[in-house]
Amino acid sequence: MSEVGPEGSDTPSGLLSGVTVLDLSTVGPAARCTRILADYGAEVVKVGPVPGSADPIRPPPYAYSGSRYLRRLQVDLKAPGGRVAFLALAATADVVVESFRPGVLDRLGVGLDELSAANPRIILCSTTGYGQSGPRRDWAGHDLNYLAMGGYLDAGGRGADGGPCLPGATVADAAGGGMHAAVAVLAALAGRGPSGPAVHLDVSVAEGVLWLTSLGVDEHLATGAEVGPGHDVLTGRYACYDTYRAGDGRWLAVGAIEEKFFANLCTRLGCREWIGRQFDDGVQDEIRTAFATAFASRDRQAWVDELAPADTCVTPVLTVAEVARDEQFVARGAFVEVTGAAEDDPERFLQVSPVLAGMVRPAGPIKLPDPGRSDAASLLRRAGIESDQISRMLADGVVA
Repeated sequence: MSEVGPEGSDTPSGLLSGVTVLDLSTVGPAARCTRILADYGAEVVKVGPVPGSADPIRPPPYAYSGSRYLRRLQVDLKAPGGRVAFLALAATADVVVESFRPGVLDRLGVGLDELSAANPRIILCSTTGYGQSGPRRDWAGHDLNYLAMGGYLDAGGRGADGGPCLPGATVADAAGGGMHAAVAVLAALAGRGPSGPAVHLDVSVAEGVLWLTSLGVDEHLATGAEVGPGHDVLTGRYACYDTYRAGDGRWLAVGAIEEKFFANLCTRLGCREWIGRQFDDGVQDEIRTAFATAFASRDRQAWVDELAPADTCVTPVLTVAEVARDEQFVARGAFVEVTGAAEDDPERFLQVSPVLAGMVRPAGPIKLPDPGRSDAASLLRRAGIESDQISRMLADGVVA
């Protein structure tokens, strides 16, 4: 059950209660990382640029879970007073997450040296496309680029023109970067000593994608095999692991890798002649044709009703709209209602709940924070800055 925090927005209880994270990111892998940390109960403070000092990306209000649970302030890191404010916040924080180009924090005067002087136990998590070193450290990129560089894109299926298919989710941002960074932060929190030293986590999104693709890369390194589409059971070589169109035009996913599951599937489809030849390379086209013909004879739901409970590893290929209504997700509380920030805001909609294992799934609606609200004064007071100094910082525009 979520609890209402002192600023009027919901703040969660959770495994990371008591951990404070300063988040200098706006979107992308770093924002996915702090979304995870916030949903585990950390206090995440979004630190954005002051108005006029930059043109920040503004994602839609529903993106990144609508910034649920987050506190925020704006700081001009190029101004001496802004740096003083940020380092004061860092002195009482546990983690700083950033996604600037390599070297930017140092040039601003808030890099690891300055952060560790303010807080010897600080964890600095830097998320970049290719890491803080190497010949590609300064390359710009996005999700698709990192999937391409990490081998993921080429190892997948092919479109009608023979080119790699675009993925249906931001796998690099979410897993190669966001989860990668969150796991690294959690490991650093668990392993840091009572007096430090400070830790700098160099999160390369492309290396996170490399790890996701490591089954195939390791096989190539060990054997020299050319790994790609159709190479093995997981990449389309065999009919037992593929997708098939049902009679109503919708699709089914078949993952019958084990012999018993394949036998069950063949029996139910009326294709018993292929039992025992599951991995016979010479007959895969025939098996695919037989399966495709069988699946085309009935609507998708009819096949799901018969095959899914029958140990065949068959599931429907759900659209996003179908996922949002899926009975399994609904039964497990995977969606939560959220409300607008203002008391008189009637807007209500659903979003994906904190669903990762160990996160607290709220029993009631979550009130989203007002995107225009600033917690600057209360956060800076808590960091030990005197009220008159805070007033000057606000008046000078170095914080907002």
